[in-house]
Amino acid sequence: MDSGGISLGLIVVCALILGSEFVNGWTDAPNAIATVVSTRALTPRQAVLMAACLNFVGVLSGTAVAKTVGQGIVNASAIDLTTLGSAMVGIIFWSSLAARYGLPTSESHALVAGLAGAGMATAGPSVLLSEGWRKVGMGLVFSTVLGFTVGIIVILIIYRICGRMSRSRVMARFRWLQVFSSAFVAFSHGSNDGQKFMGPFSLALVMGGVLPVFRIPLWVMALCAITMGVGTAVGGWRIIRTLGMRLTHLDYVHGFAAETAAASTIEFASRLGIPLSTTHTVTTSILGVGVPRGLKAVRWGVTMNVVSAWLLTFPVCGLIGWGAVKIVRFFEGLLI
Repeated sequence: MDSGGISLGLIVVCALILGSEFVNGWTDAPNAIATVVSTRALTPRQAVLMAACLNFVGVLSGTAVAKTVGQGIVNASAIDLTTLGSAMVGIIFWSSLAARYGLPTSESHALVAGLAGAGMATAGPSVLLSEGWRKVGMGLVFSTVLGFTVGIIVILIIYRICGRMSRSRVMARFRWLQVFSSAFVAFSHGSNDGQKFMGPFSLALVMGGVLPVFRIPLWVMALCAITMGVGTAVGGWRIIRTLGMRLTHLDYVHGFAAETAAASTIEFASRLGIPLSTTHTVTTSILGVGVPRGLKAVRWGVTMNVVSAWLLTFPVCGLIGWGAVKIVRFFEGLLI
């Protein structure tokens, strides 16, 4: 790379993208470790370290999701660095605000909403690409319906297999099995959520003249993986409490079932290049595991607060992305 050709604007935008990746690791770490911490299969420090390492490995496992986000959400030829940077502002603001109140948000939806809002402010509605948004729609189905359904199926299978075993024997086995299922969630989170910001980062490098064509270099994968790993190491303890302790009561068996259901769903989507919300998937899997014990086993008031944060993510991040572009354009006009 020719450092002399790197503009200040490119540096700022890349910093914002990495900031979003850091927030992604910080606020989404609870997805991987909330259940394993709440059941005390691992200590918080052990869980965070494990999640950070496996998030890193997961990011390096492929580029299908990164390509979808980098090339499939908005028409790359119609936007610029201002568009990308503005999209990231909404992610950082909204996710940090929600985390303060212990509400798990979706960086996936924040990212695509931010790109859509900033993209439309730059080039109008025609900037949106139908193929990428079709995959976003599929991700919504995967993360909600499929996560919930697989959660129910997994816990019912476990009930069937272990129904005649003593509780102490079952708990002893699933305590260690849950460590592996939590590791699976951490890896799958990296393979999907971790990849999402590699796409915009590489696109910014193309716009800044660093890369001749769109591709995901290994050093970009490593940089994003490290950034998300550091964010994960910070941990989002309020969100851990919401997911692991307030939605429904979890023991080793239910924690294993929820994590296995969520990780399997996420990993399937990652291999298809479908960006989905790991937050939604883990949450609906936890709900799916809780429902067979009766509707009263789920704290629906807490659930509705979480759902409200999900619903607000699209309009809030879209509006922030749109507004940020307009503000930058206004000040650019004053300087001309």
